[in-house]
Amino acid sequence: MSQSPTANALLGETSPYLLQHANNPVSWYPWSEAALDKARREDKPILLSIGYSACHWCHVMAHESFENSETAAIMNRHFINIKVDREERPDLDKIYQLAQQLLTQRSGGWPLTMILTPDDHVPFFGGTYFPPSSRYGLPGFNEILQRVAEFYQTERDAIRQQNRSLMEAIQQTQTTPASDDNTELNPKPLFDSTQALIQSADNHYGGFSSAPKFPHPANIERLLHQHALPEADQQALQTGLFTLEKMALGGIYDHLAGGFCRYAVDDKWLIPHFEKMLYDNGPLLALYSDAWHISGKALFKKIAIETADWLMREMQSAQGGYYSSMDADSEGEEGKFYVWTPELVRTLLTAREYQLLAPHMGLDQPANFEGHWHLHISKSLPEIAEALSLDVNEAEQIINSARHKLYVQRKGRIWPNRDEKILTSWNGLAIKGMAIAAIRFDRDDYLASAERSLSFIYDKLWQDGRLLATYKDGKSHVNAYLDDYAFMLDAVLHLLAARWSSDWLDFAIQLAECLLEMFHDKENGGFFFTSHDHEQLIQRRKDFMDDAIPAGNGMAATALLALGHLINEPRYIEASEQCLTAAWHAVKRLPHAHNALLLALENVCFPAQQIILRGPQDSLNAWYRQCQQLIDIRTQVFAIPENTTGLPDILNQRPAKGRTTAYICMGFQCHEPITDLQTLTDSLIKSKAG
Repeated sequence: MSQSPTANALLGETSPYLLQHANNPVSWYPWSEAALDKARREDKPILLSIGYSACHWCHVMAHESFENSETAAIMNRHFINIKVDREERPDLDKIYQLAQQLLTQRSGGWPLTMILTPDDHVPFFGGTYFPPSSRYGLPGFNEILQRVAEFYQTERDAIRQQNRSLMEAIQQTQTTPASDDNTELNPKPLFDSTQALIQSADNHYGGFSSAPKFPHPANIERLLHQHALPEADQQALQTGLFTLEKMALGGIYDHLAGGFCRYAVDDKWLIPHFEKMLYDNGPLLALYSDAWHISGKALFKKIAIETADWLMREMQSAQGGYYSSMDADSEGEEGKFYVWTPELVRTLLTAREYQLLAPHMGLDQPANFEGHWHLHISKSLPEIAEALSLDVNEAEQIINSARHKLYVQRKGRIWPNRDEKILTSWNGLAIKGMAIAAIRFDRDDYLASAERSLSFIYDKLWQDGRLLATYKDGKSHVNAYLDDYAFMLDAVLHLLAARWSSDWLDFAIQLAECLLEMFHDKENGGFFFTSHDHEQLIQRRKDFMDDAIPAGNGMAATALLALGHLINEPRYIEASEQCLTAAWHAVKRLPHAHNALLLALENVCFPAQQIILRGPQDSLNAWYRQCQQLIDIRTQVFAIPENTTGLPDILNQRPAKGRTTAYICMGFQCHEPITDLQTLTDSLIKSKAG
């Protein structure tokens, strides 16, 4: 970014979000000891502004206020102004989002605007978006700044008293009832969560709430997994599949390029908030792949393949890592890149193509987005084909030709910005999704894509036996968080189930050891969000509840349990169960808010199968493919060539018995080795039947 006369201290940062503000007239600083020390020395409150690159309202507030010289003058006169990318510093975002909710009794969001005292960094005023002048029932930002600055100068005692009360409230949010030493983990929360999700489900349009509607992958995963347990829950399955189908047909899905937007603003999933986030698309790719494996429904396979292709084509860097997000805005307007008019579409298609596409994707209906048309599936292709006396396959070919022409035209438009920082945790979610898609659809290109991302993480973000959280422009930095280790460990295990690598197993073990060494609460169980040597903040969080992404504690407990059983490491299993015990009161109270943790509980109460295959590569491939056709979504198959060296003892004790051999294990128990493919097939069919 070129330097302007107003360039500030953000100019040297790598975050695209921070760089968007580097030429503001506001004297922004990144969160740093230098900025915090300046606030202390000058006795100025800190104006903390948190957002992210793809955030629409962050852009709005930037244009209205932070680019305004009058507003900037007020900010610079009275405050030390600090900008934070919430994707690089989720530790700060989690703390100050909670503080904002406690101060205002309102939900949080971005941009987050907090005013902190300079000595202890406790907030005494907060909110989210503020308009430049009074509107939307909100006071104007300039007026707020003046009033807060005056309040800081005249009401120090009141601020101190409020801060003490706020800190007590913040600490209480992390206080959980002491677990009874006799706490016995049981499956009841699994069933309670499932019932809560079924009861909250929208039976007309799918999802688990009214508008705005978010995908909530962890909810759908719980429903699909509940069906895979003994006494399969058909209602849970149908509820999960119904939501996946409605999302796939709606406008939250990009019907030209693939991939999902962040959420829909309406009940029917038709109009999205147009930003695309890696952390949504990785889990959704896994879910649609699993949904196809369960149901065989062609729609789910189509959505999974198009989403995987989009991730590879538009979100994977040349170096291998996956980028973070695509913006909602282009040319200063939300959604402009994605919308159409019937007149433009007519000029691009043949008459026959338009005749099919218009009713299929809603172009024959009234405009649905600010005088334009955002595409969704309005009428099914078989229905249109029947009305036009066309073969469905022929109709599909015509639609695919039309879609391709629109995609090519759209590629020539001015694109939304892409946030090209590479986050370790989100790459873990994407690697897992690509690995599962590679397994389900037998796609070597998806597997290669996932392996390229993992290699990038290992080469660039694994340094001196530690993970770093973010990479951009040749710079890796920021101490990694629990999510980075937990999501990456989970991803490596799924990649091992797609193609064995002893090197990656070694990496998984190193990640697990770091989890225990640097995040584990040995006294109370569970894992802190920040490492033991992390910068000291006003709170050290240990979160069990899912939010937009699965809880790091849930992912850590699930992955440690799976790895512990794979290599027979009791420390990992014990840490996983301690995590569940530490969270038990919270899980029982709100089970449907802890679905990531429930995956671990599920595997404690109903151990998932792990199938170890050993043998020569050629026959190993045939056995592996046969297993994949017959297993449920909870089962993992590890195909380890017979000549593999450097394995943990437990895997060395499962050799090929003169020919290809299968070991079927559940928890601590393994069946007798199987050396005949038909016998293995019969065993898996019997197991799946019940």
